Amino acid sequence: MYVPRKLTAAVKAALQQFPAVLVTGPRQSGKTTFLREEFGRGAHYVSFDDPLEREFARRDPNGFLDRFGGERVILDEIQYAPEILSYLKIRIDDDRRAHGRWLLTGSQRFQLMANISESLAGRVAILELLPFSLLEKPASATDLGTVIWDGLYPEPALEPAKRDLWVSSYVQTYVERDVRQVQNVQDLRTFETLLALCAARHAQELNLAALSRLVGISQPTVKSWVGVLEAAYVVLRLPPYFEHFGKRVIKTPKLYFLDPALVCALTRQPSPEAALAGAMAGALFEGLVVAEAMKVFSVLGKRPDLYYWRSHGGLEVDLLVAAGGRLVPIEIKLSATPTAGHVEPIEHLKKVGGKRVATSGLVVCRVPKLRPLPSGHLAMPWQDFPAWLEAHLR
Repeated sequence: MYVPRKLTAAVKAALQQFPAVLVTGPRQSGKTTFLREEFGRGAHYVSFDDPLEREFARRDPNGFLDRFGGERVILDEIQYAPEILSYLKIRIDDDRRAHGRWLLTGSQRFQLMANISESLAGRVAILELLPFSLLEKPASATDLGTVIWDGLYPEPALEPAKRDLWVSSYVQTYVERDVRQVQNVQDLRTFETLLALCAARHAQELNLAALSRLVGISQPTVKSWVGVLEAAYVVLRLPPYFEHFGKRVIKTPKLYFLDPALVCALTRQPSPEAALAGAMAGALFEGLVVAEAMKVFSVLGKRPDLYYWRSHGGLEVDLLVAAGGRLVPIEIKLSATPTAGHVEPIEHLKKVGGKRVATSGLVVCRVPKLRPLPSGHLAMPWQDFPAWLEAHLR
């Protein structure tokens, strides 16, 4: 069953403006299905997962491209045939007014971006297709425990019976094999340990020194491996907000996994009920909301402008969304009973941030419907947050 994706509008707009469009994202996020369903009618399709097509493109790139004439082409998993990109550039430059002819996909952002930047800079629009957002309303996205347990990758979200096998296979075949190969990681056990420790620290500050001690590898190695996990869309880093922009890069980010099902698997959660009742319940919920915010930016074709904030006294606002020249403060609480205490960090941020901070903040939680909180803030059901953010960004 195909679920229409919100990225369609951004891709259609890019096809009107660029000769080529690259849709990148993690493996199994639905890139191939999306492009073939939405843009494949009348288009040629080639997957470079096919070793014969890959070898043809490498040995005879002009012959490979000649067979398509002037028709639209979908080139899937382009990172496996990077040699074709320079020949593609020549054809694009021969007729720069021919927009929307080349549709590319790629899963390995760490390798792909270097080749794209070198060969197709200024000629290609780059968009991200992440796992389902709650905006796309897969059938499983109505119950919090189900969403956290099954995750939002298309296959387990649409076919929950496959969840256990799919998640374990995903970790083994992609996270462990593909990601390790990029950095030539030889010690599988050490990499597995780091991955599990990162999952246990989901929604916490990224402490490279602590991870280095626990895993028994150097801090630069930890930093490098986490960077690869981020480039592979396994994890994301949420930077802290400071008025001085440079500090956002220097200070410690928070680490999140993009999908909660991977966290549940790596931390050995026994069931959805246990996950929501256990010590990691708050972190799993916070990670879900932060990932949803990132997905909303992605489906609109925007670069995520997201942060967290912590005062010197320890008060923390879980999420700041930069939109319309202001920062919208958002607290993320698993509670179904928000109180005045939940908006205290937001009020403190408003005092120190002045006009840079929006006057009304949100507490995203498990209330059944939107309700007012003190000082003009709102408690919002978690299911409604992505639609609210999409409307706010538009």
